[in-house]
Amino acid sequence: MNIYKITLIALLATLAIVGRVAVSFIPSVQPVTSIIIISGIFLGPVSGILLAILVTFLSNMLLGTGIWTVWQIITWGLIGLISGIIGKYTKKFPLYVVVLFAVFCGYFYGFVVSLVNYQVTGQGFLAYYLAGLPFDTNHAIGNAAFMILLYPAITFIFNNYITKHLKK
Repeated sequence: MNIYKITLIALLATLAIVGRVAVSFIPSVQPVTSIIIISGIFLGPVSGILLAILVTFLSNMLLGTGIWTVWQIITWGLIGLISGIIGKYTKKFPLYVVVLFAVFCGYFYGFVVSLVNYQVTGQGFLAYYLAGLPFDTNHAIGNAAFMILLYPAITFIFNNYITKHLKK
């Protein structure tokens, strides 16, 4: 991992943290998942996981931390890992494919976090998951919106990085 790649990860982490805090008044809407997906696709699974750890830990210092922080790191880390594995095969995705993947990841995130947190309520999993489904839908729609806004710009930056630093 070179200095330029570390700088890109730090800038993406900053963008995700500032974005998460800036839209924290909208339940379950934040750019974190979209940025982790883009990072995983272009910089690899390790970068996606590293970004998940950095963003979750640092943004939760501002927004509040608890046992859910561990599951957020695990879930966003899995999303970064899956994105990195997908990115190993191709980095040229049409925008609609990436948007659909981001929507799926919004529901996947909600499912995993619900899977481990429902025991606290004393209800069954189905009741807990269905109660959280509107928040998962907000997350999925937010992911789609952020992906439409961020993917073209960040793709340009990463293609520039790949051209200058990896194809020498």
